[in-house]
Amino acid sequence: MNKSIFTYLFLLIALFIISCRGNKEDSKGVEVRYSGALKTIMSGDIQSVMGLDSLSKLDNLYALGAAENLKGEIQIFIGQPSNSSVKNGSIVISDSFDQGASLLVYASVKEWEEHRIDGNLNKKELEALIYELAKEQAINVEKPFPFLLEGAIGSLDWHVIDWEDGDNVHSHEKHKNSGLNGTLQNEEVQIVGFYSTKHKTIFTHHTTNMHMHFKTDDNKLAGHIDDLNTSSSITLKLPKQ
Repeated sequence: MNKSIFTYLFLLIALFIISCRGNKEDSKGVEVRYSGALKTIMSGDIQSVMGLDSLSKLDNLYALGAAENLKGEIQIFIGQPSNSSVKNGSIVISDSFDQGASLLVYASVKEWEEHRIDGNLNKKELEALIYELAKEQAINVEKPFPFLLEGAIGSLDWHVIDWEDGDNVHSHEKHKNSGLNGTLQNEEVQIVGFYSTKHKTIFTHHTTNMHMHFKTDDNKLAGHIDDLNTSSSITLKLPKQ
């Protein structure tokens, strides 16, 4: 065989091996993607940045966000939307992908590893514990990662935004009070969250590393979590490595 041809084939094989190895490393962790940003919303830009229908075919999809024009909350569990909005003073839950989002954070997670959390923890304590358990599980905490919480929650403060058309002055308090809000106590819930130390004002607020949404087990209520306290025991799920 001609030496130059042999060298060329050798380089092709080497590049193929390297590329395969790289793909394997890239797929080891769960990739968190997002569109839109909280700081953009706070500046008054609340138009749609993507349609949920573009994600409808993704397997094992988990997502949260704000609906287009801030007319509701988006939460998706295992590819099933439980999106909430305010209609005539009541919460309405929709399972449709046919809507836009002004902010969306999402990931596909095939397998989860469970951790039992006992005792009463406030939101700040829960945030610290999730970080430590993620490190113990060899999750790269320098990158964003999703998590789930399931079980009876001690208390949970929630809101579902219903922004007034034409209002361009935004604040966190106005977001909480624009639609409906309330407190759940000792209810069974499912929570989808995203943790990141590097995305404040992007998809987490400037005071926290977590953004969480919930739905009740009976799927009659869902929305954004403002605060919570755990009670007795709850299950934390982190992406299996």
